Amino acid sequence: MYAGVYHFMYCLVITTCSNEDEKKIKEALLKEGLAACISSFDVSSAYMWKGRIEEAKERMLFIKTKKEKWDDVKQRIKQLHSYELPEIICIEFDGSIDYLKWIDGVVK
Repeated sequence: MYAGVYHFMYCLVITTCSNEDEKKIKEALLKEGLAACISSFDVSSAYMWKGRIEEAKERMLFIKTKKEKWDDVKQRIKQLHSYELPEIICIEFDGSIDYLKWIDGVVK
């Protein structure tokens, strides 16, 4: 725990998107100081949509940020995302002191 006060003051925001949306979202969140790091990878998703099972090849983004930026990150993803209803999930996390300090130094 970072200095005893930072427990769960950080969140991993998860979203899925198209290849086209990935670049826009990454660039905006990093340039605007809303994220310290964004990891991405290919996923195959299956989900219910309008009464039907849909399947899609997507990109999953793991966005590391401060919990206090959750609302800003969520709003920015909604603005940039092409999906009618994008997946946007926040999971609080703890981590190594050095990593948390690095996030503090990067996220504005």
